[in-house]
Formats: sequence, structure tokens, C-alpha cells
Amino acid sequence: MINLNAGLCVRSKSVESECNNCEVICPTDAISFVEQNPVPAINHSTCVECGACGAVCPNEALALDDFKSHEFFFDFLEDKDNLISCRKNVPCIAAINVENLISIAVLKKDLVFDMGYCDECEIVNTCKEKIIANAEEASYLLEAMENEAVITLKNVKYEPKEEKSESNRRDFFRLANLKTVGHAHKKFEDEIKKATDELTEHTLAKTDIELLRQKNIPAKRKLFYTAIKRVEKPSQFHVIDASEVTFTSSKLLDIDSCSACQMCYRVCPTGALSSDLKNSKIDFDPFLCIKCNICHDVCEPNAITTSPSYNIKEFFEPSVINLITFDVKRCNECNVVFSTNDPNVKLCYRCKAEEEEARELWGIDEEY
Repeated sequence: MINLNAGLCVRSKSVESECNNCEVICPTDAISFVEQNPVPAINHSTCVECGACGAVCPNEALALDDFKSHEFFFDFLEDKDNLISCRKNVPCIAAINVENLISIAVLKKDLVFDMGYCDECEIVNTCKEKIIANAEEASYLLEAMENEAVITLKNVKYEPKEEKSESNRRDFFRLANLKTVGHAHKKFEDEIKKATDELTEHTLAKTDIELLRQKNIPAKRKLFYTAIKRVEKPSQFHVIDASEVTFTSSKLLDIDSCSACQMCYRVCPTGALSSDLKNSKIDFDPFLCIKCNICHDVCEPNAITTSPSYNIKEFFEPSVINLITFDVKRCNECNVVFSTNDPNVKLCYRCKAEEEEARELWGIDEEY
């Protein structure tokens, strides 16, 4: 069953966020957004548990109960076989995100996608297209990294071997413990949700609100970094088309448009955008960027844009880029320290807003 960690959903960090990757990829329209609720609602009765939504979620807010991509990563590396199949080790090949595909490929060298069951599958309408797109993106990046790993799509039609299971009275009593009872109770509740044709809406609990303030690096990015450190660097760092990369980006910032509002790095879920204690600058770490686009969504003057290119060097030699540096001043009105990139500004944002409201009440159009 698919579960949502509302505190990790990038939409919970700002009402301005337009991220709807999970809704778009869902082959059965089980995920949707309800008015007045920023995070997605799930209809468990129509969900087929393919896991594709978890793969496209930039911050890993969605995950299946019995399948975790990072657990699959380690299990697959231990497997002598190189086949990824919905009949063997994944609910659907679309449940594996591009980062994990690259991480596995550079360590395993060759991957084979079993596409033999795709055309007869009920979710072929969206998932097959995504599987092919993921393979193409991963292959493109592997080539840019000068890595020899190959991802092949074949109609294998893997058939698992039948295993006989025997049960006895001792096994029954071994399983009948408190943990199993608790698990069975949860399973029962999950089955009720699946049987009820209703949307399960999620609200932010206190624990979720705490997560909003934290900067977390997704497990898939940690695994990616760990895998990349174990391969040789390319002979040269190639600059690639940024539109071909779905999971990270490079940022550009228009210094003249930026209003030093601090919103972009405050809502960034991973800390890819950051500042210092004085809020005197905005730094950007491309390797931490998960391309959730929330910084773009909250930037009112549209000062932040995505670079049209991406340097593969960031995979191997991550660097922090300074996008802008601000002047730190004291407000002439309240004496509070604030940052700005306009040398003529003498009031902090609160005092400036109060002055504008006062002028509006007094009917004065210009500053005096």
C-alpha cells in the first residue's frame, strides 16, 4: 500500500508549489489534489501499487509498504543476476528512479529491463513510457560520464520458480505474537481503505510540521553520491543539456530582480539553496538540488531560473556557487539588521511595508 509522508512533500513547504509529479504519473488516477489541502489525496481502492509515484517524487514523500528503492538497491547488488522484472524484484520497473538506476548501473555494469509483460499490463498507458524515458535518461548520463554501463530493454518474460511452503502448528504459535497482531491490525485497516472508494486526505501533524523546518537529503541522492565515488572520473567533464536531466539542475539568479526576501533558501527542502547567519548571500549546491522547483514557485520577481546546461563535474566534484551577495544594513526606523541589494534602501521590509500602508491611508503617492 502506498503511504505519504506529508512533511516531506514539497507542496507542504509552500502553497505556491506546483509539483504534481505523482498525480501525472499515476496510471489509475488514484492520486489527486483537493482544494484547501496542499498535499495529495489517495484513493487506495483504485491504486494498483505500482510505485511509480514514489519514483517521481523529488523528496521521497511517497513509498510503498513492502518496497523501498534504497532496499532494492542493496538487494540487487547482492544478486548475481542483472535482470529487473515486475515478476522478480520490483512492483513495476517504473518504481525505480533514475538516480538509483545510474547508481546500480555504474556498480553492476549491465542492467536488463524485462519489458515482456508491459504491453499486456493494465498500467501500460503511463508506466511503459516512463520506463523507457528513465532508461534513456540514465543511458544519456552514463555516456556523458564516460561510463561503460549499458541498460538494455528486452522481452524476457521472466517466470518465477514456484516454491512450496509448509506450515505447522509451531509456526502458527510463533507468528501469533503481539508484533504480528499489530501488523495484522494495520493490514486489516489498509484493506478497509482499499475496499472503500474514497479519497484519503492527509493533513500535517505536529511531527510533519517539524519536518518542514528540517533540511533532508533523500536516500536516493546519498546512494547516488556513494556510487559515483566508486567509479573513475571521466577524461573530461562534459556539459550536457539540462532539459535531459529530471532529478537535479543548475540555477541562475538575476541580481537586479532579486528582492532579498529569503524565501527561496528557507523553503528549499535539501539545503541546496542556503545563506549565512546574517542572510548576506545566497549560495547554491547543484549536487543537493532535487529539481522540485519550489524555489521558482515562491520567487515573486522570477529572479531564479534554471540554467540551460549542466556540468557533469557536479557529480564528481560538487561545488557551492555563490549566486548573489547582499549588503547588510540597519534599518533607519527600527534599527533591525536586514539585507538588500539596493544601495538606496534605508528601511527594512517591515518598516517599508508599514510606510507604504501609511502613505496609502494618507493619500500620499510619493515618498516624502
